[in-house]
Amino acid sequence: MLFFTHFFFAILAFRDRIFMKLSFISTAILLSTLPTSLVLAAGLDRSGQSISAFLQSGNYAEAGISVLDPTVKGKDLSGNSVSDMADDYYFANAAIKVQATEQISLGLLYDQPFGADAMYSLEQSMFTNGIEGTKVEVETHNLTALIGYQPTENWNFYAGPVWQTVEADISLRGQAYISPKDPTKVLSGYDIKIHEEEAFGWLAGFAYQIPEIALKTSVTYRSEIKHKAKSVETHKLMPMLNVESQLDAITPQSVNIDFQTGVAANTLAFANIRWVHWDQFAVTPKFLNSASGNNLIDYSDDQWSATVGVGHKFNSQWSGSASVGYDSGAGNPVTTLGPTEGYWSVGLGGQYSPAENYFIQAGVKYFWLGDATARTGTTNVGEFEDNYALGYGLKIGYRF
Repeated sequence: MLFFTHFFFAILAFRDRIFMKLSFISTAILLSTLPTSLVLAAGLDRSGQSISAFLQSGNYAEAGISVLDPTVKGKDLSGNSVSDMADDYYFANAAIKVQATEQISLGLLYDQPFGADAMYSLEQSMFTNGIEGTKVEVETHNLTALIGYQPTENWNFYAGPVWQTVEADISLRGQAYISPKDPTKVLSGYDIKIHEEEAFGWLAGFAYQIPEIALKTSVTYRSEIKHKAKSVETHKLMPMLNVESQLDAITPQSVNIDFQTGVAANTLAFANIRWVHWDQFAVTPKFLNSASGNNLIDYSDDQWSATVGVGHKFNSQWSGSASVGYDSGAGNPVTTLGPTEGYWSVGLGGQYSPAENYFIQAGVKYFWLGDATARTGTTNVGEFEDNYALGYGLKIGYRF
């Protein structure tokens, strides 16, 4: 009996040592120590819209940048090779969180949630007219203000307004944009400029934590945001055409679920699930729709993505992580402006903490991009297969 008593207390002591270590590293290893996020994901999704900075303990600030280097090649309907059409791009994020009182926290988060950068080269293909290639640039900026209420050490309820801007420049060139059934429907030469426009939405969610075992989970909902932007449509073959109109576009609602827990001394497991409501998204410019009956951009399915991984603290200054990711895409066939369908990914991240109150993170991800059929209207115009991307990220965090 004495043996079992000693054994029992030994187990409790071992558990307490592990929990103390987990509690210590829970602030050192974030949900993901890899600051790069999505690349060529479903729809126009880029940043993943994380609020992890707001859920840090005490007063906290961070700033980061991610750089994406995709390679997207394929063949058009005529069998011509299409060289890499996806441009490299970067996006920034920053956040500050203040614990105003024991039960009230305030936060301000900036990111660039949606976007696109692509240009087809002037080689012989259905996506160029020999002088210019099809190209797209979409840029968004997001600012989220949050207030959180913590009735106990374990619970956090938060909500706040979201300010967002959207702008875009898109040019269509080549045989892919001439209807094979009605050659009079010629969109090769079409340009649209969508002027920057601001709109507002909102965010709400809750988080639960057990600090003793480094457990933290959160569920965050972001509303759709309705934009009414000024657009100008022109056409190279119609010099007199200049259609100014209001363009309605809705950036989609989404849900993020984040989870982490201690699994061993100095080791955390983490996971993220994200849903984005893309299947009702459509951009329908006035002239383009009247000339062709089609949308400029639309998607047929919602996006589901997930990331799972582990983080480990090696010593007081160094920690690292490894992760695996999946993205479902938003339907196939897809638009010629982003001809990929989801991805699988693997990532490695590292964190260096010169002092207890600040750290530097860096990471890299490799993406196997899903094969996709490119379509204009109801006509398939290309196949894009065996593509990939590399993502690099850097983030600095500071506790004050």
